[in-house]
Amino acid sequence: MKKYRVGIIGCGAIFPMHAVPVANSEYTELVAVCDIKENRAKYAAEKFNVKYYLDYKEMIEKENLDAIHICLPHYLHAPVTIYAAQKKLHVLTEKPMATNVADALAMIKACEENGVVLGVIFQNRYNPGALFIKKTLMSGELGKVYSAKMSVTWDRSDEYYSNSDWKGTWDKEGGGVIIDQAIHTLDLMQWFIGSEVEFVDANIANRMHEKIEVEDSAEGVIKFKNGVHGSFFTINYYTENSPVEIEMHCENGHVKYVDGLATITFNDGRVFTVGPNPNETFSYNGGKSYWGVSHVKQINDHYARLTRGERPQITGYEGLVTQKIVNAIYDSGKQRKRIYF
Repeated sequence: MKKYRVGIIGCGAIFPMHAVPVANSEYTELVAVCDIKENRAKYAAEKFNVKYYLDYKEMIEKENLDAIHICLPHYLHAPVTIYAAQKKLHVLTEKPMATNVADALAMIKACEENGVVLGVIFQNRYNPGALFIKKTLMSGELGKVYSAKMSVTWDRSDEYYSNSDWKGTWDKEGGGVIIDQAIHTLDLMQWFIGSEVEFVDANIANRMHEKIEVEDSAEGVIKFKNGVHGSFFTINYYTENSPVEIEMHCENGHVKYVDGLATITFNDGRVFTVGPNPNETFSYNGGKSYWGVSHVKQINDHYARLTRGERPQITGYEGLVTQKIVNAIYDSGKQRKRIYF
C-alpha cells in the first residue's frame, strides 16, 4: 500500500499532535517539516529524522509531497491551503480553518477546483463520550432536543499573549476566547444538535486583559432552524482551566458532557455513562492534556478514508459550519445586533 508523503508546516505547540500520528500511521510517511524559526524547524526535524525547511513553498517544490498539515497562526491557514491546493496537495489544517468565512470558502473552492481534499481538525468529535452522545441522539431514543447550553471557563494570562507574536489580535488570530479556546465546544454542541442555524445573538468584551485587542469573554444564544436554542458562556480569565461542559434538555432525558465524560439520564430512570477508555493511550511526547488522544484517531481515519477513495469525516464543509457560527458571534457582538443566516 502506497503511503501518503506528508509535510507539516508549523513546528510550534500543536506540532507533536500531528507529527507523531503521521510518523506512526500505516497510511502516512512524515517526509519534511517547516517553520520560519530555524531552531524549531531543526529540532523537529532531528526528532523525527526528516528534512526541514524555512519556506513551505520550497518544501512543497522539492519533496514530492501528497499532503500537508497546517499548524500555523490562524491567518495563514487560507493562503497556505490555497497554495498547496494549486500544487495538487491534500490539506489537513488545524482549527479554526480560517479567521473569516470568505477565506474558508476560498479554501474549499481551491481544493475542489484542484481535485484535492481539505480536512479540518476537530478531534473531540472522536472522543468516546462525544460519539456516544451523537449516536444516541441520531437513534431518536432521546426524542426531540429542546435546548442546549455550554460553558468554557479557562485561564489565559497576559503573559500567554505577550509571549506570542500573533495571538490576541483580530487580524492574525481572528478573535480570542471564542475562536481559540471555545471553538471545540461550540463545534461539539452544533454537531450534537445537527441543524442549520437561524440566527446568533451575542455579547463580547475584553474585561480582564490589558494587552490584547480581542475578546476574553463572550455569551449569547445560537438559534437553530429545528427550534433548538443553544446558549454559551465563555471566558479565559478564570484562574484555572475548568472542565468544559455541554448540557442538553431532550424530550426523553438529559445529556451532560464534562471534559469527555458523557452521561445520559433518561426520564424512565436509566443512566448511561461513557468516558475516555483508560486503556486507550497514545503518547504525543508533548501537547496539552485537554487536547486528549483523539488527534491520532482523526488523522488515521482521515487517511484511511482517502486510501479507500472516500471523503474524510470532517471536511472543509464541516469546518465551515463552525466557522460561520464563530464569525456570526463576532459580528453580533461588534454590531450589537442579531445576525441571521
